[in-house]
Amino acid sequence: MSEDAPAGRPRRAALAIDALRHGWPIRVADAFTVLPAETGFAPGVRADRMLISAARAATLKLANQREAAVPEAPVLIRAAEPFDLEAARALADPALDLTHPMKGPFAAERLTAPEAARTAMELARLAGVLPAFLFDPVLDEDIQLVDPADLDAWKDAGRLKIATRARLPVAASPDAEIVAFRSVDDLREHVALVIGRQTGDVVPLVRLHSECLTGDILGSLKCDCGPQLDAALRAMAAEAEQGGWGVLLYMRQEGRGIGLVNKLRAYRLQDQGFDTVDANNRLGLPTEARDFPVAARMLDLLGVSRIRLMTNNPAKVSALETEGVTVTERVPHALPPNPHNERYLSTKRDRTGHLL
Repeated sequence: MSEDAPAGRPRRAALAIDALRHGWPIRVADAFTVLPAETGFAPGVRADRMLISAARAATLKLANQREAAVPEAPVLIRAAEPFDLEAARALADPALDLTHPMKGPFAAERLTAPEAARTAMELARLAGVLPAFLFDPVLDEDIQLVDPADLDAWKDAGRLKIATRARLPVAASPDAEIVAFRSVDDLREHVALVIGRQTGDVVPLVRLHSECLTGDILGSLKCDCGPQLDAALRAMAAEAEQGGWGVLLYMRQEGRGIGLVNKLRAYRLQDQGFDTVDANNRLGLPTEARDFPVAARMLDLLGVSRIRLMTNNPAKVSALETEGVTVTERVPHALPPNPHNERYLSTKRDRTGHLL
């Protein structure tokens, strides 16, 4: 089958994500070629221009360089001298702002393919690398072609399928069942834990929990993820004892979708005094990038259309309802703060609309 055929589109997006992780160039919509600033390694490569995200441009006081017609579009910049990879990394990584404080002057250039530029930024996020590129560098190597339609096809939640399921006794419930989900061109494998006997007569208690290595596994006190996970499982077990049931959706979207390494970069910026929202933005990344259509697809594959959702985030309720899930009740899920996560929880309340 041709790579230009619809079935080949998700594969091209997957190959582009893989290329960025490996530091290889991609060509977007046959409009321009980009080489990732963070992972690129072509020796001696230089480029006259760089493509950076709108959020990173705002941090660098370049927001006024954006085109008024496309205010959320990435920014294409040119410096007095061509960028090499060292200069590009210094511009891309906010951790280097103190050691490389003198940036610019820069001149903005007209972005002729804003949709393609946004696709490049989204691919960088999915690859877990900083969203900054050398723009149209001269390279003597094979280049992966990708376009916005490829990324749309790759993100289609309808491609997610149940891979397998099995009984999984857990501390909260010895009779739990785990269900694994997989999409062919996506290496992220999500799981659901079903606690209690699934019945169509009872609306289940559901928790959508995004993977958090630091909180769930290492016991980090910087967030409330680990305690929320444990409390959700205990609440579902209590429901099961009363004849109800629950579903934990464990989503492989670390750091609300920005990836583990970038989340840890945000932690480093938080150590410098930035809150979680500003830290993400300094990295050029969104505050919220989770994939709610995938969560809705998981519920659909489980035969669940109505839920009682454990969350303090009204936006999560709205996002699932937009995907066709009926949320009959929002069940509060707040836990006491500790000295290490008080500011994090306050930021969630004051800046991202959590009900805490």
